[in-house]
Amino acid sequence: MKKCERLGDPYEIVTANHYLCLVENKMNNYFLEISYKGTAYHGWQVQENAVSVQQKLNEALAVLLRKEVETIGAGRTDTGVHAKQLYVQFSGSAKILENPERFVHSLNAMLPFDIAVKNLIEVHRQAHARFDATSRSYEYRIHFNKVPFLQDLSWQLRDIPAVDMMNKAAEDLLGRQDFSCFSKSNTQVFTNFCHIQEAKWVWKDESLIFNITADRFLRNMVRAIVGTLLEIGFKKKPTDYIKEVIKSQDRSKAGTSVPAAGLYLTKVLYPYIDN
Repeated sequence: MKKCERLGDPYEIVTANHYLCLVENKMNNYFLEISYKGTAYHGWQVQENAVSVQQKLNEALAVLLRKEVETIGAGRTDTGVHAKQLYVQFSGSAKILENPERFVHSLNAMLPFDIAVKNLIEVHRQAHARFDATSRSYEYRIHFNKVPFLQDLSWQLRDIPAVDMMNKAAEDLLGRQDFSCFSKSNTQVFTNFCHIQEAKWVWKDESLIFNITADRFLRNMVRAIVGTLLEIGFKKKPTDYIKEVIKSQDRSKAGTSVPAAGLYLTKVLYPYIDN
């Protein structure tokens, strides 16, 4: 089990109800580090008429803890998107810590094959899985030869784009900017500003991978960015087109969103968890 150090002031409004519940019921605050293959799920978040990763995790926790459990994820992934690392918050009794390895083993035994729990982490009562995360990283995977084992795990393209042009264009994504142009419309967020710290294409074996890290992401943002960069890589748009798209704040100016199958949430960082 990973350890975490205690932090200072809580987010007074956001975590107030959760904090009071923990105090009143003398419960501990926990993070689960999980991964999943998203092919069979309608994203992370619970939905009324579709199966989600969160639903399956909540059901397994309810059986194991013998009570209904509410979870909070570090973020949301869309239908078909995968996660190599996602932190999920829940509350439970201190008895869980008596044998954390057994708890993780038992939870994994109840979960489907495509959802796995890696670690159980006790965190302080004010910790919040979504709002405490300082950065999130995604990768988008593309392959060019037919490989049956990559079905639903990568996007196959016929032609190879100009990677140098795409990396040059990706430099214009860096920094804190309004990325409304890459977001789905009518999303309920307080701001469309994000601070992108890394955006780069790299070759790994025979796959082309786009790595991007930011403090936060808008809905559908990474897939729209990848689609726009590919238009530049296939020379349909000039290298400086990213600047024009961002300035426009118009989703119609950006490229088509690429398929979900190639997208992975790869890392979430917190100031009190040692990765």
